[in-house]
Amino acid sequence: MSTLRRLSALPLLVLAAACSDPNALGDATVTNIVDTVTIGALEGTPISTPSGYSINLNAVRTDQTVDFEFAYNIRQLPDDTYQRVLVPRAALGISTTSANPGLQHRDESFEELTRAPSNGYVSDSAVPIELGERYLVRSRVVCTSLGVPLYGKLQILSFQDSTVTFQVLADRNCGFKDLDPGLPDK
Repeated sequence: MSTLRRLSALPLLVLAAACSDPNALGDATVTNIVDTVTIGALEGTPISTPSGYSINLNAVRTDQTVDFEFAYNIRQLPDDTYQRVLVPRAALGISTTSANPGLQHRDESFEELTRAPSNGYVSDSAVPIELGERYLVRSRVVCTSLGVPLYGKLQILSFQDSTVTFQVLADRNCGFKDLDPGLPDK
């Protein structure tokens, strides 16, 4: 086989190899940015107050959609104290047939959280939160063509009355788990 023939076959071999890799992703198209979000408690705030958070949509009203990963609430404990919690959908009785959205408490700083794991998320019970704590977030499956969730990270910044404010970075690129600002690689 001539050198010219071998070189002309090379692009076809590269293309075939890329198509046979089920984990191959296209290029990321959405830039990861850090945002600040405030949501109100499910109970004790006007119905018009967003109480849920969606990686794909941001703050959402839970009376208008179930397309969220978690809701915020303040619950009264038996000793008459109060606890602030993030409540994944399944803990609210909203379950999916695929992976349920969830939260994972982390000790690393917000900046040190650079990649999300696939598993280890609390999806079936309320997650108590405190000022300054950090969490990884896994969404419901929103990338239906790939059958995968989206991932993000958040840090609790403040509580005021019945609201919580947090900084969040959401990777809205299907199949990507990078949690650094900018265009993700993986």
